[in-house]
Amino acid sequence: MARIGFVGLGRMGGPMARNLLKAGHALKVYDNDPAALARFDDNRAEKARSLADAAAGAELIVSMVPAGSNVREAYLGQGGLIASAAKGTVLLDCSTIDVATAKEVAARAREAGLAMLDAPVTGGVPGAVNGTLTIMCGGDAATFAKAKPILAGMGRNILHAGESGMGQAVKICNNLVSGSTMVLLGEAFTLAEKLGLSARTLFEVMSTGTANSWILNHLCPVPGMVAEAPANREFQANFTSTLMLKDLRLAQSAGERSGAPTPMVATAISLFQLHANSGGADLDPSSIIQLLRGPAR
Repeated sequence: MARIGFVGLGRMGGPMARNLLKAGHALKVYDNDPAALARFDDNRAEKARSLADAAAGAELIVSMVPAGSNVREAYLGQGGLIASAAKGTVLLDCSTIDVATAKEVAARAREAGLAMLDAPVTGGVPGAVNGTLTIMCGGDAATFAKAKPILAGMGRNILHAGESGMGQAVKICNNLVSGSTMVLLGEAFTLAEKLGLSARTLFEVMSTGTANSWILNHLCPVPGMVAEAPANREFQANFTSTLMLKDLRLAQSAGERSGAPTPMVATAISLFQLHANSGGADLDPSSIIQLLRGPAR
């Protein structure tokens, strides 16, 4: 059993923290949203009053926050996690952020005598709830080996991607494909609809052919194809179009910094931005089909 400070109890972080409790760890949890913190009123976890309080006495600290600016604030700000954690504490940031910030925060952690992994996740809210996330880790091998048993309480596939920042690099590349695939699926089902082709026929062919993908089999944008798909719930989101737009911009920025071309990402960004501006910001990214169908559906 480990003593863990957990920061960030939103759609993903909340279930991840609960799975660590189920695994028998002792948690002290913190979120700056009182409503998120109130969801832990069952007394299974101690509730921290601040970031510093969450870090006090922790062997490991896990964070799951929305963006790089939040990571900077949580780790580098006055009274933040790096300043408050005891030497030797392992820091695990599961947020999806830019590679440069991940490397900078890890370097600052090392200077303070702490070990850190960037450990973003994929698998969505269902994966967070079921403890089946894939977790991609950047950092030194010794820290990864120490953290892996803890990470196994939240995920099924725990991978070491290389040095600090490489967990984020994997996640950015993964979501580049995910976001672009959602656009392509929206195009395909919209074209099928215009041609008079049954969505069921197209789904059955693609799901058993060369166009098959995890996105198709879990987030098909047409209702009635996949039981758990958001399309069956009017695209109510576990992961929003705004967050997908953020991740696609991270990929575009990484491409610009490294000199890698990202033309598909540029297209996906423009479409998701239009979708967000048209009222789709808080819907599941598979709802991009609504933009592609247009107002005269």
